[in-house]
Amino acid sequence: MSRDAEFTDFVTARRSHLLRIALALTGDRHRAEDLLQTALVKLYVAWSRARNPEAYVRTTMVRANVDESRRPWRRETSTDALPEAATSDPEPGDGGLFAALQALPPMQRKVIVLRHWLDLSVARTAEELGISEGAVKTHSHRAVAALRGSRSLSDVSD
Repeated sequence: MSRDAEFTDFVTARRSHLLRIALALTGDRHRAEDLLQTALVKLYVAWSRARNPEAYVRTTMVRANVDESRRPWRRETSTDALPEAATSDPEPGDGGLFAALQALPPMQRKVIVLRHWLDLSVARTAEELGISEGAVKTHSHRAVAALRGSRSLSDVSD
């Protein structure tokens, strides 16, 4: 199988999963698509060297998202104009969890995605985010507490 065919098969099979990770990291569908595209371009260039393509894309997305969030033009600015229309980013079946996840501060959201969704160790999460293991534990604890606090009464009765 050729390199292009292997890459195409990988992207076809894993795109929706990877896009959901990017969406969880960014909180915005457009930024998530840009982030995934950036990571896939880098993967394509490194395809012959990438032993685990999914881990390569995930790591690239996390690092690119951290880098992008540090750029001055990404900082939030106030405006009087409201968006023209609301968009619905959550995928079907996500329920309130996705909305609650998006309500978390960015670093807590990243820690939750890496630790609990992707099941990375504390050490690996710290390495990917460039923070200490203690900071990972703190962000994780606070995020889980916030997520538990955001559950509705119907969730508790189930």
